[in-house]
Amino acid sequence: MVRIGLVGLGYWGPNLARIFGGLPNSQVTICCDLDEGRLQQMATRFRDLRTTNNLDEVLDADRIDAVVIATPTRTHHALARRALERGLHTFVEKPLATSIAECEDLIALAEKKGVVLFVGHVFLYTAAVNKLKQLIASGELGDLCYIASNRLNLGPVRSDVNALWDLAPHDISIILHLMGRTPVSASCQGLAFLNKNLHDVAVLTMHFENGTMAVVHSSWLDPNKVRRMTLVGNKKMAVYDDVEPLEKIKIYDKGVEAPSYYDTFGEFHFSYRYGDTYSPRLLEIEPLKAECQHFIECLLKHEQPRTDGYNGMEVVRVLEAADLSLHNGGARVPLKPVNGNGILITSST
Repeated sequence: MVRIGLVGLGYWGPNLARIFGGLPNSQVTICCDLDEGRLQQMATRFRDLRTTNNLDEVLDADRIDAVVIATPTRTHHALARRALERGLHTFVEKPLATSIAECEDLIALAEKKGVVLFVGHVFLYTAAVNKLKQLIASGELGDLCYIASNRLNLGPVRSDVNALWDLAPHDISIILHLMGRTPVSASCQGLAFLNKNLHDVAVLTMHFENGTMAVVHSSWLDPNKVRRMTLVGNKKMAVYDDVEPLEKIKIYDKGVEAPSYYDTFGEFHFSYRYGDTYSPRLLEIEPLKAECQHFIECLLKHEQPRTDGYNGMEVVRVLEAADLSLHNGGARVPLKPVNGNGILITSST
């Protein structure tokens, strides 16, 4: 049985408490927050749960085996570092930290202490994203041309980070997973409407070494909730709509083809292919449950997680470059290669 200490009871913390508390091989024994009202709610909901506003009471290795951190982004590095220093396995909600340097510090400390550092990129545990990865690997879509993603809604508006850091980590983590590599450059433009110091809208463009690109539109100033990603290949196209209750993925046998040869400009005409459209069956379990179970299994089996510190760092690498571009008029920012060929790295490769 893995004993869990939960830090942060805001928007996502109670969901984590529910999932970890419901797994057969884990138990939330203590939770921490500065808001007494939130602590009282948790104490009422979970009768055997100890509550505190003192982090040191949580970071007691005699009481817990792992810490789950679901606090504002800017606190992630400091809180995770304190947990790792105590030799505790650490689960950090996305994004891992606010800079590459902070990520590298946490990764090095986790490796020194011999504990697991896990990042909450929950969409990598969905059946839909796994199916998209299979479609790409099988060659059904052909060679990818580009990916376009939209994550829009009216709120919730954050006061600690901009829309880029709040919303885009989901899409960046999915795109890096699907591409299997990191971009060579990023550029970003946006709008700071409600607060001149925080952008409410951001449009990120990532360019990859093989000529593909990805565009991520993030906004909390939109009248409709949109969670849609389009993958365009030279054979077929796919649309992943997370708002759809059933047919989350639709595959379109559509495309544009140029003539194989022509003698004059007048003979040059693109042709458009319109074939079948279908939606593959997805055997979905709650993604957060799959993610939390994977974390517990990694601790019990001494395995490296799918979303480890290195995975979290590559998302932050893109965010850091995009944020620099966002504050410099959208200038294109090169990303330092993570290795010789730009392949996405994890601790196991």
